Amino acid sequence: MNQLLSSSRSVATATATATATLISSLTFQSLKQFSSTTTTKPTKWNSPTNTIITHPILLAMESCTSMLQLKQIQAHMTKTALITHTFPVSRVLAFCALSDSGDINHAHLLFSQLQNPNTYIWNTMIRGYSKAKMGQTGFLFFCQMVQKGVEMDCRSFVFALKACEQSLGVLEGKSVHCVVWKMGFVYTLLVQNGLVHFYGLRCCLGLARLVFDEISERDVVSWTSMIDGYSRHKWCEEALKLFDSMLMYGGVEPNEVTMIAVLSSCSQKGDLILGKTFHEHVKTRNVTRSLNLMNAILDMYVKCGCLDCAREIFDAMGVRDVFSWTSMVNGYAKNGELEMARTLFNEMPERNVVSWNAMIAGYSQNNQPKEALELFHNMLEAAFAPMENTLACVLPVCGQLGCLDVGQWIHRNYVRMRYNEISVILANALVDMYAKCGVIHEAAKVFNDMPERNLVSWNSMITAYASHGHAKQALSVFERMISGGFKPDDITLVGVLSACSHGGLVAEGREYFQNMKRKYGIEPKNEHYACMINLLGRVGLLEDAYELITKMPMEPSAAAWGALVHACRMHGNVEVAKIAAPRLLELDPEDSGIYVLLANICASGRRWGDVKMARRMMRERRVKKIPGRSIVEVEGQFHEFLAGDESHPQSEGIYNALDQLFAMSKLEDCFVK
Repeated sequence: MNQLLSSSRSVATATATATATLISSLTFQSLKQFSSTTTTKPTKWNSPTNTIITHPILLAMESCTSMLQLKQIQAHMTKTALITHTFPVSRVLAFCALSDSGDINHAHLLFSQLQNPNTYIWNTMIRGYSKAKMGQTGFLFFCQMVQKGVEMDCRSFVFALKACEQSLGVLEGKSVHCVVWKMGFVYTLLVQNGLVHFYGLRCCLGLARLVFDEISERDVVSWTSMIDGYSRHKWCEEALKLFDSMLMYGGVEPNEVTMIAVLSSCSQKGDLILGKTFHEHVKTRNVTRSLNLMNAILDMYVKCGCLDCAREIFDAMGVRDVFSWTSMVNGYAKNGELEMARTLFNEMPERNVVSWNAMIAGYSQNNQPKEALELFHNMLEAAFAPMENTLACVLPVCGQLGCLDVGQWIHRNYVRMRYNEISVILANALVDMYAKCGVIHEAAKVFNDMPERNLVSWNSMITAYASHGHAKQALSVFERMISGGFKPDDITLVGVLSACSHGGLVAEGREYFQNMKRKYGIEPKNEHYACMINLLGRVGLLEDAYELITKMPMEPSAAAWGALVHACRMHGNVEVAKIAAPRLLELDPEDSGIYVLLANICASGRRWGDVKMARRMMRERRVKKIPGRSIVEVEGQFHEFLAGDESHPQSEGIYNALDQLFAMSKLEDCFVK
């Protein structure tokens, strides 16, 4: 029995040593962002050791694969009293806590029956709760170790820090750091690496760097943890400088995880030249070209806008995962190459919700709302639950198409049901959707219920009120925004001036325009001048509007000349229109609406010769009038119609229904008369 116990201690020590190697790898969290795997890597509960196990029950324990087998082995150990020895019970507990087939509750039950659990068993419990995503409970076990004066080793602190990463604050991690000092582990490399990783993950980069600088002999984990901390929080310059120091003075070769971190910094900076340099480094230094690393290189080329290089990497990859495919789909979609993006999307062997998001966002951002909403319906039919990013892309699409029922359905079934507190991004999208669908009171309700707002929130509400002609409300929101300490930007003032324009508030508009530079430090741009010209033109001050456009410090935009031309149409001023329309045509000669507008202005002034001239110009330049079109959504399907269109497969029935409606309308008119 003594030999068995001696063997047990040897195995426990060797197992703990093997565990240390595994724990060092916990700092390599940046790998996850380039992996399609949704679950964590299976935890190795029975790490191989140099100790030879000959006891048949212990051998059976090492081969255990389920809780059913475990309970049978445990029963046999209890019957033979083997369970009373430290090593056998530690193996049972390790399986329950660390195996993918284990049960952390059973581990806790077993732990509670031990009189004097050793350090390894305590560590296993902390690690097990972290694996089960119950970091707070794991941290409480660490606190118990401190209170009871249990002997600790370096892994105790690493596992405790890992537990603190899960939904706990920085304060708990700092308390672990205090115990590290008290227990004399402050200069132990494994613990120092764990602290650097924890502080880097929590954006305490000053503390992370302080610990890093105190490491006397840094290994690749030390350097990578600090570089990854900088990169994770977009301190790209610091990450790249530290990588240079690692190559020049560190005496340590970077591994694949180091390269993933620096490539991520290149992606954030959009520095293609530097990214290519690091790609060459991977080739020349024989860094292991894992799938994660190749995905990082692919992602770098996509985000730096070099799709040809990205496609070359993608085509050469022997193994691809969903991240590889999604990167290419996202790259093509953001570049406006939607056909290529959709082709790859359709060819994907498997998709996740991020893949759907990339394609939906591509359609949304490239002004193809109908396709975006159809794809969203396909996503739901494929049983994928939309993420917040999905909804933030789809809600603006509902606003563009005027699909209020779909937007309300999303609000009711996803936002209200799944989110206790709506994020600022999602609330902004709802405000925008309701405003564009004409339900301004719902937009205001969402806005007023927001627990916190950013500048986009205020801008959205100001623009919403302005576009619906509620000028006083828009200006009231603006004053609330200023009182709340927010500084307006270009978009804010466009909304404010637009509100003044829609409300005919000339004095207020002039005052806001004049205060832009003096009071808010914003130089008026073309959009602001266009709003002022529109304001002056609407109320008939065409001379003032024309004077303003001639005194603009920059070349007037099509919007500015267009506002003046529309004002001429409104007030029948043919002379100013004849000056402004040619300037507008210079900027946009293919816009048929300008020719039609000019012809209508001249016709209203009975200038028939000028009407003929406008129409002749249109013919000579071969400009064709774009027919009006409308989109109707029925049960998730979109039907597009042009004026006089008969291409729809149900056009005959549609026109028959319209004829009946016209007949009924005329009949009602007769009864009224």
